[in-house]
Amino acid sequence: MVADTTGSINRIFEAQKAHQYKVAESSCVERKTKLLALKKAVEETFRQEIRDALFADFRKPQAETDLTEIFAVTSEINHTVSYLEKWMSDRYVKTPLSFFGSSSYVRYEPKGTCLIISPWNFPVNLSLGPLVSAVAAGNTAVIKPSEYTPHSSAVLRKIVAHVFSPDEVEVIEGGVETSTELLSLPFNHIFFTGSPQVGKVVMKAAAEHLASVTLELGGKSPVIIDETADIQAAARRLAWGKFMNSGQICIAPDYVFVHRSKAGSFLEELERVLADFYGQAPLGSDSYCSMVNEKHAGRVHAYLEDAVEKGAKVVFGGEKEAGRISPTVITEVAAGSKILQEEIFGPLLPVLTYDDPEEVVRHIRSGEKPLALYIYSRKNSRIEYFLSHTRAGGTCINNNDMHFLQPYLPFGGDNNSGIGKAHGEWGFKAFSNERSVYRQHLPSVLEKLMPPYTAGKNRVIEWIVKLF
Repeated sequence: MVADTTGSINRIFEAQKAHQYKVAESSCVERKTKLLALKKAVEETFRQEIRDALFADFRKPQAETDLTEIFAVTSEINHTVSYLEKWMSDRYVKTPLSFFGSSSYVRYEPKGTCLIISPWNFPVNLSLGPLVSAVAAGNTAVIKPSEYTPHSSAVLRKIVAHVFSPDEVEVIEGGVETSTELLSLPFNHIFFTGSPQVGKVVMKAAAEHLASVTLELGGKSPVIIDETADIQAAARRLAWGKFMNSGQICIAPDYVFVHRSKAGSFLEELERVLADFYGQAPLGSDSYCSMVNEKHAGRVHAYLEDAVEKGAKVVFGGEKEAGRISPTVITEVAAGSKILQEEIFGPLLPVLTYDDPEEVVRHIRSGEKPLALYIYSRKNSRIEYFLSHTRAGGTCINNNDMHFLQPYLPFGGDNNSGIGKAHGEWGFKAFSNERSVYRQHLPSVLEKLMPPYTAGKNRVIEWIVKLF
């Protein structure tokens, strides 16, 4: 359903709000059944339509669609189905001696009616991934996909309508005005993926209703390659993680710090790998994605032009054609260049050199906490140094991007790069209220200390304070 009026948006919200307690009562088996139906829809029924839509929106290769959109969702469902019964179970906690005669546990209950605002760079993955957690936790949900990927949004609407009733899950399309209208409603939880700037708008709107939020934002995710690193592995893994989806990935390596002694060999290997991946004419490669539109291509190319004007050297790449930018690596980037200040979110990779690890730490600490930080090293003490002297939402060692797909790890940022965690059990908890339940079975010894407070009772209280 395409909802482009205030009335239709309100009707959907009110229907889900009225239905939320019925959905909350669904059993583990019922929730698993819904998730498996969603998996079948993504994996089988609509798989080719998903591929076609993503190609129409920004020429996404089928292999990347299968890996980063379809597999990302189906693996999340598989993991959730395997552990949902355990996650939904009451979690009993210890009883201190002073509370003898009671028991306590945590019950996970749905937050209620939820809003998922998803971005354009992975429109299926970043819409349905959070939905898996919302459904697992027993919520109703509205999904607002990006207007920049209309073909993908249309397929999302079909998938959701195929699996869910509108009073449980609905897709609402539209532009900024639709997002603004949705954010004015008193949702119980908002899950937003996008830029820190828009994240602040979402958080401000959520504060009006005291709604909880999960914000998956972004920032400048650095890569550190020290003198002990396997340069061939680093170049290959980094090239794939950076230039997949034409660099339009929130956790893509944003810039590289490589030890000066390894800079030459790293650049040579990186150029060789990119030629292996995309050939000598990447803009014509079927394995290379486009930018989502001319506006974003222009923004990214402007970063390159600014860097070059300030003295940067284009080692290879730099071509721009019909909204596409080739994989580009630059060196000798001036500190004041925009490419080192703003999140790139495109296929440009600044490569900086360093001599002392402290230089790298100072640079990273001077900015906001990144969503991800990547370390390539074969020296454990060096790895530990970078881990303990920096902050980041997540880190990969001798790889990049992969932590997003590891279902047993929480995913998310810290402060400017995000609030809250997602995926797997952390996603389930993000959409759940951890309700404390205390149950009295026998009279409590503390009841003997109720008023009036006599001298004897005061002595007992002092004794309790000292011992417990």
